[in-house]
Amino acid sequence: MSSGIVFHLLAAAAYAILAGSLWKPLWSNRAGKEGGVSAGKVRRVCLAGAIALHGAGLAQTILPGSHGIYLGWALALSAAIWLGMVVFWLESFAMRIDGLLLILLPASAAATLVAGLFPGGHLIAQAGEWLRLHLLIALTAYGLITVAALQAVLMAALDRQLHRPVESAAMRSIMGRALDSMPPLLVQEVLLFRLIWFGFAILTLTVITGAIVSIRLTTNLVPMDHKTIFTLLSWFTFGGLLVGRYTRGWRGRIALRWTLVGFAFILLSYSGSRFVIDVILHRG
Repeated sequence: MSSGIVFHLLAAAAYAILAGSLWKPLWSNRAGKEGGVSAGKVRRVCLAGAIALHGAGLAQTILPGSHGIYLGWALALSAAIWLGMVVFWLESFAMRIDGLLLILLPASAAATLVAGLFPGGHLIAQAGEWLRLHLLIALTAYGLITVAALQAVLMAALDRQLHRPVESAAMRSIMGRALDSMPPLLVQEVLLFRLIWFGFAILTLTVITGAIVSIRLTTNLVPMDHKTIFTLLSWFTFGGLLVGRYTRGWRGRIALRWTLVGFAFILLSYSGSRFVIDVILHRG
């Protein structure tokens, strides 16, 4: 068993234990909108350790040598969730967003478990410096945009929850109590657009480094394949969203729709074709 798999499984166990400690009060109806969710100092230290284990697992698996790079659909999902946890950790010092851990921790436990149990992928043994840099930047962009899409879905669920009839604390479902413990929509919207800004910036670097790699390998600036087309469509979508945000004040459901459309293009560009090849067609 490789060290990358061990680190992923250890991180999965740590995330699962932390998730259980936060969800337990909700199951017993001892937490809600009034009490909220608080990670506390001990959980924060434990969370930092889990994120470190997760990052070590990714580094050991994705970068097996000084020149190669190893990629697969499970690792891409794991990397996306890890970036989300890093963003949460940094933003939690500026905003009260501990309620997001109710979603992030189970998702992180599931993603690391899947990456540990299904580590299959493709090794590019002799990737050039530009190609390796491009793939790492592209993976980062994919991860940030995936987290932004998950944030948009969560905001849509919270918006729907706010428009439902008010129920007593005893009558609320477990998911209702969890959504009541989430940060306010305005706070989450600030976080969403920060994710989009970072994702758009890294996606721009992806386009630039991809053009450089294409020129070095094929002499074509923009190869007309499906990955390039869908990446550019995603870039234009997020660019249009940011322009609309600061010129027309786009927010709420409009922002959520644009975010999900941009994510769909990224999914078609990177994850879609790779998942079909790796999982459905079983091609090595």
